[in-house]
Amino acid sequence: MKTALLQITSSDDPAENLDRARAMMAEAAEQGARLILTPEVTNCVSTSTTRQREVLQHEEDDQSLAGLRDKAAALGVWLLIGSLAIKTHDADGRFANRSFMIDPQGQIVARYDKIHMFDVQVTETETFRESKNYRPGDKAVIADTDFGKVGMTVCYDVRFPALYAALAQAGARILTVPAAFSPVTGAAHWESLLRARAIETNCWVLAPAQTGEHPKTRGKTRYTYGHSMVVAPWGEVVIDAGTDPGIHIFDLHDSSVSEARRRVPSLTHVRRFDGP
Repeated sequence: MKTALLQITSSDDPAENLDRARAMMAEAAEQGARLILTPEVTNCVSTSTTRQREVLQHEEDDQSLAGLRDKAAALGVWLLIGSLAIKTHDADGRFANRSFMIDPQGQIVARYDKIHMFDVQVTETETFRESKNYRPGDKAVIADTDFGKVGMTVCYDVRFPALYAALAQAGARILTVPAAFSPVTGAAHWESLLRARAIETNCWVLAPAQTGEHPKTRGKTRYTYGHSMVVAPWGEVVIDAGTDPGIHIFDLHDSSVSEARRRVPSLTHVRRFDGP
């Protein structure tokens, strides 16, 4: 099945980002893609909480979600919306970082809220506190599709192998890791983490990413690593998209999962053990 990763440099303007994503979806579909994946926070990359509160919406009102669903239906394609920043009704006012699987009729098949929050100090001058503005999810999610079971994750989740093991043991044959990775941690760890998750689970790992220098918000610039990646179930890198925005198409073969699991059936060898 022809599959397309969209590598995007989103701004803090959801309407602008929607237009760009829809145009890229149309181009990917023209090239034969039946499954299209977008990066984390497709709708808005912003360093300003004030700006986010101005432009983000609740899921039921979100124009990015509605527009992307409509486009998937018009093109007749499956769409993994890597994630959208969404307002919630929580009392503390935090947002959700929510991934959606959309079917070719434009219906939401599954939704997943990012579980692991990126609260790190990457360098002396670069600190992230995702949990300040986003509330974590608490449920692992598998989307049932006509091309197999898809385990849905987002970005920082990739550092927590127990989540991916649980998804694979529950039947996932494809794992999605949409991201807006830091250039510092991306250069050090991105490929290694994605390959490890593929090798451990014998799943396809599909990781569409934000890239480059994002337009300034309140005078502050955000940079992301790019390098959208496809890793096959045996661990080989099929696509490394580099740092330019664009569309990257490949053939997804379910037989590759079966072959890798035949060669090294590690998922059937899992044993329970007492703690140290």
